[in-house]
Amino acid sequence: MVNILFLFLAVAILSVGAVALLIRLAHRKSWYDRVSERRVHSGNVPRLGGLGFALVFLVAASVVMFLLLEADSFLRFLPVLAGVCIIVFFGVWDDFRPLRPSVKLIVQTIAALCVVIPGYVFSHLVFFDGGVLARIPWLSYAITIIWLVGMTNAINLIDGVDGLAGGISVIVALTFAFIFSMHVGVFPSVMICIALAGSVTGFLVFNAPIPKAKIFMGDGGSQFLGFTLALLPLLKEHNTGIAMSVLCAAAILAIPILDTTAAVWRRVRDRQPLSSPDKLHVHHKLMNIGLSVRKIDAVMFGLQATVSILAITSIRLEGLWSSLAFLGFAFFLAIAFFVVLHFMNKKAL
Repeated sequence: MVNILFLFLAVAILSVGAVALLIRLAHRKSWYDRVSERRVHSGNVPRLGGLGFALVFLVAASVVMFLLLEADSFLRFLPVLAGVCIIVFFGVWDDFRPLRPSVKLIVQTIAALCVVIPGYVFSHLVFFDGGVLARIPWLSYAITIIWLVGMTNAINLIDGVDGLAGGISVIVALTFAFIFSMHVGVFPSVMICIALAGSVTGFLVFNAPIPKAKIFMGDGGSQFLGFTLALLPLLKEHNTGIAMSVLCAAAILAIPILDTTAAVWRRVRDRQPLSSPDKLHVHHKLMNIGLSVRKIDAVMFGLQATVSILAITSIRLEGLWSSLAFLGFAFFLAIAFFVVLHFMNKKAL
């Protein structure tokens, strides 16, 4: 526990310093966030905050894995770090010179291959299926690649108001850390989750809506978060057999998944390009019904915490049906929230 707390605080402090330096640099170079149809802010707000906490995380993750893993396991993890670096590099590039959607998809797929080729893939649909995906390698690889690419874009889509994407990411990272610690104690996967939570917490010092954000994470930060959060449930300890199931990981990340699914459906329904912007994401709808940014964050963080608790409870239960019931209720709660919000937003417009 002491090691976990020390890592969290050390990474958070380093992240505060890195983001503070980027704020000064962004003002000096006029690196401000673009105002667009997806944005709700006005004025000159620095971007590239994500570069600060991403670099801190990469350093922390490299040190943790080097110290805690055996040589062969560390070498196996290096392509994963390369995949994260690819996402960060091209995400920051996209902040300066927007990439075509097709180019983004190719880059994200290459990064996903860096994860699945060393064997970081889903092996279970649910915890009790005996590793059905492990017996169908091509399906396991396909699901994992779709998962990584989809989540990379999902976090990007909910990054619309101060503190929202970062706060949800911290809760999700701590959720995965708790799940791993239930089974194997303090192992590298737990420490990686804590390193991510600490690095984003340092960023939130400057991104919180009180009084207002001093810097945004940019596409580089949001894509990094989406990719890394998708990576966390794929981590499993050597010789423990512990592996996260697809349904459990999806339940924990149900909020960005449902928001992205709704966005894709709107584009398909209206025959618009999938990359076209709109202001009908979950945070936009909460704003339409009269909630302030602080209240939006409070509602979304509360929903994320509740869904996470239900997912954790489903894992702790030993019975198949009781476990599936809690997991199903997590999905039901998230879906019900989006459905109710949809009709409240229609009434408000």
